[in-house]
Amino acid sequence: MFKSLLIANRGEIARRVMRTARLHNIRTIAVYADADANALHVQEADDAVHIGPSDARESYLSIDAILAAAKASGAEAIHPGYGFLSENADFAQTVVEAGLTFVGPPASSIHQMADKSLAKQAMAEAGVPVLPGYHGEDQSDDRLLAAARDIGFPVLLKASAGGGGRGIRLVREEKKFLKQLKMARREAMASFADDHMLVERYVEKPRHIEVQIFADGHGNVVHLFERECSIQRRYQKIVEEAPAPGLSESQRHRMGEAAITVARTVNYRGAGTVEFIVDGDAPSGDMPFYFMEMNTRLQVEHPVTEMITGQDLVAWQFAIADGQPLPATQEELRFNGHAIETRLYAENPAKKFMPQPGMLDVLQFPPETDTLRVEAGVQEGDEVTIFYDPMLAKLSSWGTDRDAARLATAEALAATRLEGIQTNLGFLEAIMRHPSFADAQLDTGFVDRHMDDLLD
Repeated sequence: MFKSLLIANRGEIARRVMRTARLHNIRTIAVYADADANALHVQEADDAVHIGPSDARESYLSIDAILAAAKASGAEAIHPGYGFLSENADFAQTVVEAGLTFVGPPASSIHQMADKSLAKQAMAEAGVPVLPGYHGEDQSDDRLLAAARDIGFPVLLKASAGGGGRGIRLVREEKKFLKQLKMARREAMASFADDHMLVERYVEKPRHIEVQIFADGHGNVVHLFERECSIQRRYQKIVEEAPAPGLSESQRHRMGEAAITVARTVNYRGAGTVEFIVDGDAPSGDMPFYFMEMNTRLQVEHPVTEMITGQDLVAWQFAIADGQPLPATQEELRFNGHAIETRLYAENPAKKFMPQPGMLDVLQFPPETDTLRVEAGVQEGDEVTIFYDPMLAKLSSWGTDRDAARLATAEALAATRLEGIQTNLGFLEAIMRHPSFADAQLDTGFVDRHMDDLLD
């Protein structure tokens, strides 16, 4: 296996990868922009290389800067983390062409899944359930409006190259379609330099459930069960849990098999997440599900899968990148108990979750235990800047059942001390203690529906 690893990321992401690397006696190399000169991930790495100014476009998103850092530090492998260049096919290809090991999927798989329109066409042809919609090349206003009429309102407009909740608009009435289309295109172009849109039928009470998959270079593909990711704001997740409440064993099996089909269709290798929209209006245990997209990387929420399966998913990534077969077969994989993760953000829920930069005057987490994980990218005294995603940390709790995990998570949040900037700490605790969350009444409209209660 490679002996030195550069992590092309920052914060809690880089620290998470480093933790497993140390267990395998792999030398870790951090990269940092100006704003991160004193960051935790820089302090903890064996080596650190400066890659440019604070603007991510000139540092963490610069392929040239990352490759130069790898060369200067003598890195044998590069792990992209999640975010930044993690789903950039050109980056993956450049790393391999430079003679380094890329701890991620092949560039060809990343490219196939990057375009949501083409990905959905391929999955439909492979027999994976896909929402009724238009994924075609004709992007004229008239063609997209005609497609929306055929599908029937309400519809969802989505950027084909999208992610992170950007370039998405829900349109309930035909008279508002063209205005919303213009707004979605503008946001998509600003975020992805690509305003290609797709139109899909909108599921009124959608649940967002994803399946963790792994594939090796020997033809083996497995799933490590599913995660519920329906608690979102602005189409971005803030609470995730595993397993998903209310799924029957039959449905869990069918979703797992569909996810494996997705991976095989694109000759996948490495860690990936297949995301499904599930119709929450259908009877529990028999809910229809539809392929949404595949994330060709490790996910922010992977700790809940690790907590219920007892597997180290980053170690799995290392093994596959090294050419080894999967560490376990599907028959050997089991899950135990329940785990919930909450994402702590520097943001103001009362002001539409606007990011809140500033100084962390006080930041104290409860001590980690066998059933509580705290993964933070910052520490007391750090400044939260405007340059990067405002996520500060993740708190993940395991319990023997969902209610035990929920209460443990609420207690961990209540025991966290944070002063200096506005965050969603109290908001997350309110979610954990809300009766509808306790009853697993979950869909992506949960936050909007209960906003007054959660703020109060």
